[in-house]
Amino acid sequence: SFYEELLSHGILEPLTAPVEGMVVKEGFCNYMAPQGISSVVKYYLKQSGADVVYEQHVTRISLRDGKWEVSRKTGPPEQFDIVILTMPVPQILQLQGDLLNMINGSQKQQLESVSYSSRYALGLFYEAGTRIDVPWAAQYITDNPCIRFISIDNKKRNIESPEIGPSVVVHTTVTFGSEHLDADPAEVQQLILHHLERVLPSLPKAASVKCQKWRYSQVTKAVLNCPGQMILHTQPLLICGGDGFTHSNFDGCIDSAMSLAEAVKSHL
Repeated sequence: SFYEELLSHGILEPLTAPVEGMVVKEGFCNYMAPQGISSVVKYYLKQSGADVVYEQHVTRISLRDGKWEVSRKTGPPEQFDIVILTMPVPQILQLQGDLLNMINGSQKQQLESVSYSSRYALGLFYEAGTRIDVPWAAQYITDNPCIRFISIDNKKRNIESPEIGPSVVVHTTVTFGSEHLDADPAEVQQLILHHLERVLPSLPKAASVKCQKWRYSQVTKAVLNCPGQMILHTQPLLICGGDGFTHSNFDGCIDSAMSLAEAVKSHL
């Protein structure tokens, strides 16, 4: 039903562009988001009617008078009846305050066992009218120590236009990501560009380039038995979820969201 709804609103479309080297599982269908994956999140936030506040870096969660007091890097702390945490599990364990003292031993052990791969993503942006002459929209690379995936993103999303310049997205291999995790971003960018030139020598020079470190890319080991969520404290409720409690794709996120919703509903 989630796919049907997103397809009917044009948030998702079936992936029809050619992707070289993709493993296609029988009975499975792949989709893409024409306006980017953030459009899926924005759609659900709009549906919720919630008052959303962005760019608030949470640093501490403490109990105060039967409520959760949440502190952030800037601005005063705020109090909440229920707190739901969906950031990567290592970041939950880094929060200060009363939280870590309240987690029981077995839960802490389970949370500490969750692991993620790390990657770099490189975006190359071109002037309108630039031609990138390759027969595919995306390609998985198997024989390069740095690059794992290249996507001509506007082509993959079926939104090619003479008014808008094309863009290329490059994902590194997991090994490269872990080996260069704490390296200078400018040096990493040059390394990726060097490998990209060898993989795609005909690629024109980009108008601008952005390199992004993706420390928590995909879950390599989730919480045991993939429960979807974990209640860390009941009164007041503090619960965590996300792909660390299922697996890293859209289905995993939906499974966790449903599990979280049921758990929160039963506490209301």
